[in-house]
Amino acid sequence: MNKNFTKETFKIFWQHAKKYRWLGPIMFFSVVFASIANIMTPLFYKQFFDILAGPGDVFSREPVLIGLLVKILIIYAIGWVFWRGSSFAIAYFENKVMVDLNNSCFAYLHRHSISFFNNTFVGSLVKKVNRFGRAFEGIADIFIFEFLPVFVDLFFVIWILSLRNLTYGLIIAAWAVVYLLINYYFSLYKLKYDFKRSEADSRSTAVLADSITNHQNIKLFNGYEREIGFFKSVNLELKKIRQFCWNLGNIFEALQSVLMIFLEIGIFYFALKLWQKGLATIGDFVLIQSYILTVFNRLWNFGKVIRHYYEHLADANEMTEILQTPHEIQDVKNAMPLTVSAGGIEFKKVTFSYNQTRRVIKDLNLIIKPKEKVGLIGPSGAGKSTIVNLLLRSYDLEYGKILIDGQKVSAVARESLWQNISLMPQDPILFHRSLMENIRYGKPEVTAEQVIAAAKLANAHEFIVNFNEGYDTFVGERGVKLSGGERQRVAIARAILKNAPILLMDEATSSLDSESEYLIQQALSVLMAEKTVIAIAHRLSTIMKMDRIIVLDNGQIVEQGTHAQLLRKNGLYKQLWKRQVGGFIGDAE
Repeated sequence: MNKNFTKETFKIFWQHAKKYRWLGPIMFFSVVFASIANIMTPLFYKQFFDILAGPGDVFSREPVLIGLLVKILIIYAIGWVFWRGSSFAIAYFENKVMVDLNNSCFAYLHRHSISFFNNTFVGSLVKKVNRFGRAFEGIADIFIFEFLPVFVDLFFVIWILSLRNLTYGLIIAAWAVVYLLINYYFSLYKLKYDFKRSEADSRSTAVLADSITNHQNIKLFNGYEREIGFFKSVNLELKKIRQFCWNLGNIFEALQSVLMIFLEIGIFYFALKLWQKGLATIGDFVLIQSYILTVFNRLWNFGKVIRHYYEHLADANEMTEILQTPHEIQDVKNAMPLTVSAGGIEFKKVTFSYNQTRRVIKDLNLIIKPKEKVGLIGPSGAGKSTIVNLLLRSYDLEYGKILIDGQKVSAVARESLWQNISLMPQDPILFHRSLMENIRYGKPEVTAEQVIAAAKLANAHEFIVNFNEGYDTFVGERGVKLSGGERQRVAIARAILKNAPILLMDEATSSLDSESEYLIQQALSVLMAEKTVIAIAHRLSTIMKMDRIIVLDNGQIVEQGTHAQLLRKNGLYKQLWKRQVGGFIGDAE
């Protein structure tokens, strides 16, 4: 176990719990008083049986016995009130804190960079977030309903029995110390295996989520048997470590039973010797048995509770590790909001490598004038999409700087950066929400009429109104209920509605048929009139009318100019153009 994570876990829990710390005294004293009430009742039962077994007329003792029963009933009622009060208080407390923890995890996760999510299974993250809140609930329950009552009950049992006979108290105290120490050290031994169990469980969940996400690939590439075998192997590891943990628990429960048997027989043997000497009564046996059962009940659960505590801690530490992982991309201190007055963009000696191993952009210098429309083309891996991601500050640069109207992208608040840029991606992903919500996501305050107008410009209105629910149609996870072209047009409508001064298009029309593309190109020509535009395209026909076309290769600019200018050169652009307009036919001939 990483002790630093344990410390940080409790620090995070305390930061969220302290807003409701006024509930602390209520929960604490309710449990203490309820436990005291439970400890008091055996004292009255002792009196009850001493009187019941004593000399004298049976009927003369009846009023006293009934009086004792009334007192016992009152004590039970007091304990019931305090237990119910503590239950309601902790339910309110835990629910509030769990919601706050989930909200904090959600907010922190979404501040992580693209590379973080590329390297982490979504299913695993979801499970870690859910476990974090439940771990707090489990640990809070353990402290309030298990640890606190155990020590209250032990203290009063030892104290009361010591008043009857000091040896009673010493026997219980010595036994409890031995029992708790064995629990503690056994739990520490078992903890490392609990961590391994938790990790194996997370791996199993991650594989399950990954395979479900790729269910179509599994079918199309005949991976069914392989995936079953892989999932079985992962679950086999989980089964082995889980079985080992359960076996350890069963072994310790067997040891607990032996310890409890020795305590009960030992203390009753001692009490019997005192009874023979006239120093103990029948009521004392009732009192001892009641208290032994109380101690056994508390400490039998305590053996499991302390192990559950460490299991909850292991679950929580997985999320704490993520919460302690600094965000790769962060706003600089006192970052100012980006102000776009003209929309000029400049790349100055920009160099960038993915994971510091694969260099994609090298010493790039590029100036895009305000309102200029620029097309980016080049072979796969040339750096086109990387330029867009760097402008959006999805990654930080190795060297150089990017400026928008003279303001460094790395120095402005990222929220303001994204607010001033509209992106139409190559593979748009939609929320499992209505089409209306998806289209207005970048500008949630707009009216339904404005959403419909944007959808018409994107040539999306026609297919939307054909759905039974129209704009209220839910699109499925990641938009799977729509075709690729339909998803593309919804994304275009979203970008049109946002109407930011800088427009980025990454193969924005690649999934459209010719008629839809023609209609959208008309809409885009109006939309682009007052914007700075960067358009990535593999189909060169979509960027022929751009003010300038920039040809990239190996992360550097190898050519630039208008379509006509580039065709007059015998360069990469001309080769790509010839191949697209008839090169494949020519090669076949």
